[in-house]
Amino acid sequence: MATRPFDVVIVGSGAAGLTAALSLAERFQVAVLAKGGLSEGSTNWAQGGIAAVLEEGDSFENHIEDTMIAGAGLNDRATVEFVIEGAPAAIERLVQLGVPFNQEGNALHLTREGGHSHRRIAHVDDATGHAVQVALEKAAVAHPNITLIPDMAVIDLATSRHGERYLGNGHVWGVYALNRRNGQVELFTAKATILATGGAGRTYLYSTAPRGATGDGIAMAWRAGARVSNMEMMQFHPTCLWNLEVKNFLITEAMRGEGGRLKLPPGVPGAGHRFMPDFDPREELAPRDIVARAIDHEIKRLGLDYVHLDISHQPPEFVKQHFPTIYSKLLTLGIDITTDPIPVVPAQHYTCGGIIVDLKGRTDLPGLYAAGECTQSGLHGANRLASNSLLECFVFGEAAAGHITRHFDEMPAPPPIRPWDESRVTDSDEEVIVQHNWREIRRFMWDYVGIVRTTKRLERAQHRIKLLRREVEDYYGEFRVTADLIELRNLVEVADLIVRCALARKESRGLHYTLDHPGMLPEAKDTILVP
Repeated sequence: MATRPFDVVIVGSGAAGLTAALSLAERFQVAVLAKGGLSEGSTNWAQGGIAAVLEEGDSFENHIEDTMIAGAGLNDRATVEFVIEGAPAAIERLVQLGVPFNQEGNALHLTREGGHSHRRIAHVDDATGHAVQVALEKAAVAHPNITLIPDMAVIDLATSRHGERYLGNGHVWGVYALNRRNGQVELFTAKATILATGGAGRTYLYSTAPRGATGDGIAMAWRAGARVSNMEMMQFHPTCLWNLEVKNFLITEAMRGEGGRLKLPPGVPGAGHRFMPDFDPREELAPRDIVARAIDHEIKRLGLDYVHLDISHQPPEFVKQHFPTIYSKLLTLGIDITTDPIPVVPAQHYTCGGIIVDLKGRTDLPGLYAAGECTQSGLHGANRLASNSLLECFVFGEAAAGHITRHFDEMPAPPPIRPWDESRVTDSDEEVIVQHNWREIRRFMWDYVGIVRTTKRLERAQHRIKLLRREVEDYYGEFRVTADLIELRNLVEVADLIVRCALARKESRGLHYTLDHPGMLPEAKDTILVP
């Protein structure tokens, strides 16, 4: 088995991973592993923007308060302060990297999104994530100390139990990864490992997340012995395009920020009625959990497939200027958003829970750091505020890199690590099992662990997970690993973590809404799972 030593190994090539890599590469040899192509993660898909206090009249305290309110008090205030106070510097670093943020005169053009009390969203039209990804990748490709390695499906963390002699402290020394191009397993060793693997959106049938968002980092860290927290806090974006041909196309929050209105479609009682004022005084600018539940309520009440999001009352040039990507995409589907409403439904969008980290990005395991959507840092609480996600990636990517840089010399070198067990060389002719189980997980998670939950539905999901886990473990133990099997194994793990956390929370708070416990307890507590 090929062993490839580096100073630091980073799993994930999005905003968090590349931010950390660029910071570390001034001193160290860094490997950045991507499961597919370098640009296939969630960062490249992000439309809205990056929240930061940049407008006169706004303040850190306002942004902190908005974040705490959206998070239903479950946030860790120290983390919220740390991230928000680091936001302006993160924006400045991106400007220096060449991210072409929209300008208004000599200042950045700022938009407003749901849950924000001020305009504070720096953006590049309606494709901010793509612009950020391009700039970060360009800088990483140009750096001689960064090795970018696509098509590496990481199987598991290499820990002290994989050493030739057991060290007993759960230390992480790198990763085992399947090279998808040649089918061989390779070992990447390092003093420090950073997980920047994104969320677990593909646990659900309908999701705005990219194909690879299968909770890999969360599952690997859990198997290695790290705690996870708040996995029940799964954010559903209120407005995903409803279209039988095009899946997972997000209609950015900023469209509601710029005046988009949610209405009932034709053919039902109250057609054309703008319903958000019936649910919340903030109307379309209420936090995402409230808007998603309102849409879900109207869809179920009236037996609808979708509701309408309408911005056609705004001037056509205004709409085209603010939402060029969405305008062009929907025009190819026969929808002119300057004159027509958009059919939308809620879809899974963001994983607010994950691996527990501190303000240095450290997990419970020595040598293992994490940043971005795979973590539970305390920033998002029970519901992520719009455009705080990319921000978290930049701040915690820098934090993890900074801690590694300061303490690298005192970190122990990797011991000899056992090679991957290649005795399982049998190829399977039962790939249909993997695909069937994948579809089954996503369907029952949507039906039983979705926007509105009950204990009975959660228990049904848990029963199915137990059956699937046995099947997957048998399959994993007998056949050669494949990328699809690696993902399925992780999906079963994160589905179990989501359901266990949901069953443990005996209240409705933020994104977790259960009919059996509709009230909110007086004290906000994290749901922490210990391996």
